[in-house]
Amino acid sequence: MKKNIGLSDKIVRIALAIVIAVLYYTNTINGTIAIILGAFAVILLLTSFINFCPLYLPFGISTRKKV
Repeated sequence: MKKNIGLSDKIVRIALAIVIAVLYYTNTINGTIAIILGAFAVILLLTSFINFCPLYLPFGISTRKKV
């Protein structure tokens, strides 16, 4: 599994997950949309921590800088 998420991409993913969590805990979102966005937030956090996004692979996208 080759890493394909750079630092800026990682920061954006974590920030989006935090925003979704805040919206949920302030009851701005609820019901089905809260469940869907919650799952999306978990996926964003997971991919940012392992530095790999499977959706980038078929398109050959990498936001990680070449060393």
